[in-house]
Amino acid sequence: MPRSLLVLLLLVAAVAGSWLARSAMVRWRDLRAAQTYELAAEARPALVRAGAAALCLMCVSALGVAVLLGERGGVRQAVAAVEEGRSAGSADGAAASAPVSAAPVSASASPSPSPSPVAFAAVGRAAGGELMQGAVPGPDGRVRTVRVWLPAEYGRNATDRFPVIVLHSGTPGRTADADLPDVFDGVASAVQQGKARPFVVVAPEAPGGTGHPCDLVAAAPQAVADDAALRSAVGAAFRTLPAGPAGWSVLGVDGGAPCAAAAGLARPDLYGAAAAVSGRYDAKALTGAAAEAPGAVGARLLLAAAKRDTDGVASGRAVQAALRDAKSRAEVRTSEVVQDYTPERERLRLVRVAVQYLAEQLAK
Repeated sequence: MPRSLLVLLLLVAAVAGSWLARSAMVRWRDLRAAQTYELAAEARPALVRAGAAALCLMCVSALGVAVLLGERGGVRQAVAAVEEGRSAGSADGAAASAPVSAAPVSASASPSPSPSPVAFAAVGRAAGGELMQGAVPGPDGRVRTVRVWLPAEYGRNATDRFPVIVLHSGTPGRTADADLPDVFDGVASAVQQGKARPFVVVAPEAPGGTGHPCDLVAAAPQAVADDAALRSAVGAAFRTLPAGPAGWSVLGVDGGAPCAAAAGLARPDLYGAAAAVSGRYDAKALTGAAAEAPGAVGARLLLAAAKRDTDGVASGRAVQAALRDAKSRAEVRTSEVVQDYTPERERLRLVRVAVQYLAEQLAK
């Protein structure tokens, strides 16, 4: 039944019910007055009107439910239409936008359906570069936010391809830049000082379900490191070097440092170098991750901490000693000399040291 007709019937039932209820009340008052003065009066008219008013009330309730259900159905249809239009618009925008490219085409003779490319949209600027954001499935299949920082050099030459730093977060449900807004300044300053070439920085949202996402490295380090959907989405949308140890690296600061260390040690076949800054580590878990690394090439890892961060320095040295005792193929360096007036300035310098290390190792 059309919604307009339902609304009309609802209004008619409401008006009729109100009139019958008022008439029943009037008849009831007359009946009570007659009883008070011991006059003869008939109760049937009041009861009939009261019953009819109750019936109208039931009709109003039923029609109201019908109208609400019809409205919700219309809303769902409208939402579905909007989502379809948004998907189509995103696909068109991805084809037309400069930083976003089409999904790679399979060279197979019998083409198979491929997932739609992820659309990244600009959300701001940071450290002279542009900050993009998209939604990419995580290793567990759940969609999570991914932010991509494009350096200033990215827009100056439309043919250059850039190495990648995957920046891990230690806060569930957040990207690393949300907790460390100055991390891109450290990356940019390394380039400005001539200590590194420009990097594209990819910051995936940390998984939820635990207060310390990087504690997952003790249970499944390779699951944290092997993020195929992330590599595919970034490679399809931006001018980056192909995913692999020649062009991709990993970085973690503070709470994200154990994730970066685990990713670098567990998958040297995917990340050519890893750097962890100001972290606290489980040396036994990281040693196990390095022992299970595929291939014959050892990981290259930098563990950096400020000079006054005695706990961070001790934790990094413990990892280095544990890997040495286990005769691991991993090459682990430590940096413990950075000091400055404030923790923020120390973090900026530590990130700069880490980026310089990653650039040097990828160049090898």
